[in-house]
Amino acid sequence: MNRSVLAAALLLGAPSLATSPTVPAAPRTPAAANVRAVHESALIIDTHVDTPLRMLEEGFDLGSKPPNGPGHFDLSRARAGNLGAVFFSIWVEPKEFAGQYTHRALRLMDAVLQQVERNPEHMVLALSSQDIAAARSGKQKKLATLMGVEGGHAIQNDLGVLRDFYRLGVRYMTLTWSNTHEWADSSGDINDANVKHHGGLTGFGREVVLEMNRLGMLVDISHVADSTFFDVMKVTRAPVIASHSSARALTDHPRNMTDEMLKAVATNGGVVMVNFFSAFIDDDFRKGYAAMAPERNAAIDALEAKHKDADPAKRFQVSQRASFEWAARVKRPQLGALINHIDHIARVAGVDHVGLGSDFDGITSTPEGIDSVADLPRITEALMARGYTREQIHKILGGNLLRVFREAERVSRELRAAKSAQR
Repeated sequence: MNRSVLAAALLLGAPSLATSPTVPAAPRTPAAANVRAVHESALIIDTHVDTPLRMLEEGFDLGSKPPNGPGHFDLSRARAGNLGAVFFSIWVEPKEFAGQYTHRALRLMDAVLQQVERNPEHMVLALSSQDIAAARSGKQKKLATLMGVEGGHAIQNDLGVLRDFYRLGVRYMTLTWSNTHEWADSSGDINDANVKHHGGLTGFGREVVLEMNRLGMLVDISHVADSTFFDVMKVTRAPVIASHSSARALTDHPRNMTDEMLKAVATNGGVVMVNFFSAFIDDDFRKGYAAMAPERNAAIDALEAKHKDADPAKRFQVSQRASFEWAARVKRPQLGALINHIDHIARVAGVDHVGLGSDFDGITSTPEGIDSVADLPRITEALMARGYTREQIHKILGGNLLRVFREAERVSRELRAAKSAQR
């Protein structure tokens, strides 16, 4: 980096000069040196990376080069992309681990914490916004490592477990994954008549949100049903995040957010982190990928059955490789499709309310030019080509998330103090 992270953090905290960028009449090609200067001076944060599954199932070490086969993330490529902080996703598959959600989540957390222990020269566990900035200061810049639980079912309806997750380093929780559970509706099964829905959050769900506010744990509304989203906005005392969602106006997928939702996040002071999955950023890919779902799922199920007696690492690798191969049958969108979503959210919600949540290692197709975390500079280049300023790009790459994290911490301090005063 060409400047200290602390100086960059002060710049990122400055008031916005505009809520949307002034886009030139025609695209321009920024000089490579300028792109490098802007990118390397930014504090870059990715709020959703699914590599913990590889850590646990494959025994994958982030400090090594990836084995033959698919994979988006390792420490070498993270350094090449100048990634400053990552939220590793703690995702528990709801059917396979029914009744064991918390135990499975703890095993995934342990896998992440082991990576930090194995790679102390490159990684450091971050528990606060201050820790993120500190990890990037000094001569040896380390990857600030955080965790986010993907799916509220992991707490098994227990606020004590939620608090334990926070103590272990979890700094956001996605209220649902693609499954509706006992206290919140998901977008993934909202049209399934066989699933019992609640019309949004239950009373306990509201308690969860308020306890997350008190802890300083970011409330993540990616994956939730629209009704759940609007319930959250009525309850939360702190800004929310969408850790890995894109714009529904451009790609009509229920995982994406409507313009009304984007504006609500802006009013709340939150941030929407754009997902890189081709099906969430390009309608042609979404339709093609959905059309072959029955054949794809049957083929992958048959392959997994064939290898059911293999060791866990082998089974995981076989399934992953097949999933990537099937996704590759649909033409990948251009990088511009991803930038369009960033641009749309910046225009609708404001440039202070958009960021990056790649979903690396949890998705099977990315836009052309984004093959791994090492390719993050291409996003900076594309944003510069569309007329975004250095300050605006710094906000998108990480500054907006850092601001929201700080505000959640401030709200937490207030709520904890108020509760102490009541005793």
